[in-house]
Amino acid sequence: MLTTTVADQKHPIAQIQCLGALGIMGSNARSLELIETAMLDKDVDVRTAAALAAGQTRAPAVTTDLRKLLDDKEPQVAYTAALTLWKMHDRSGEDVLVAVVDGDRRDSPKMMHGIQQSMYRELHDPAGLVKYGALQGAGMLLGPFGIGIAAYEYLHKNGGDVARAAAIEAIAQNRTPPIREALVAALTDKDLAVRAAAARALGPYKYPAISHEIAKLFGDSKAPVRLTAAAAYLVSTGVAPGSPPDPQYIPRVGKK
Repeated sequence: MLTTTVADQKHPIAQIQCLGALGIMGSNARSLELIETAMLDKDVDVRTAAALAAGQTRAPAVTTDLRKLLDDKEPQVAYTAALTLWKMHDRSGEDVLVAVVDGDRRDSPKMMHGIQQSMYRELHDPAGLVKYGALQGAGMLLGPFGIGIAAYEYLHKNGGDVARAAAIEAIAQNRTPPIREALVAALTDKDLAVRAAAARALGPYKYPAISHEIAKLFGDSKAPVRLTAAAAYLVSTGVAPGSPPDPQYIPRVGKK
């Protein structure tokens, strides 16, 4: 499911959503290969999503491909790659970030990587930056829906509750049995954003009963939910790297 969707260039929104899912699979060799391939996609939002997904994996192996995106002709891709590298403690894109900070100052240093100054002006345009602010504010920058204004619009068009999804991502950091049970219950929520966020949060808990519950979302009516569930399932079953299970946790899936 993931391999087919991320390569479907006729449907870039689906590609973006899929990359958001692939990012949660960590250093899995196959998912990294798919993300790296997406960095060459013709769609600017897909390349941007690939850069963010690469950073989300936290895999050192992706830094080489991220550095190549610093030369991308589209400012949002170069900017996202530079920012992602910075968060990974790689300063390769420092000149890109400095250029964004300097903006139109006449004394700003000459651009490196062959990107024109005029392209960076786009990143200082409030209208051009609105999607970054909206996505970051909504907790969706590295969430289950990836990046791109198209994906953001899709979420709202389909009634996704961004606030609840962000809350799930927050409480999931506290790995207690009551919270895990709440996440399992959220897998059947009527809201697509909640279902996807719950699946993503449950991936690290490697118990067959929980993996089984995540797998039920493979038939979900919404593509972002299906794709996130597919990646979370691979993490849950141990195919993709993830944190070890809590030996003191005894799941009560299916019990009231």
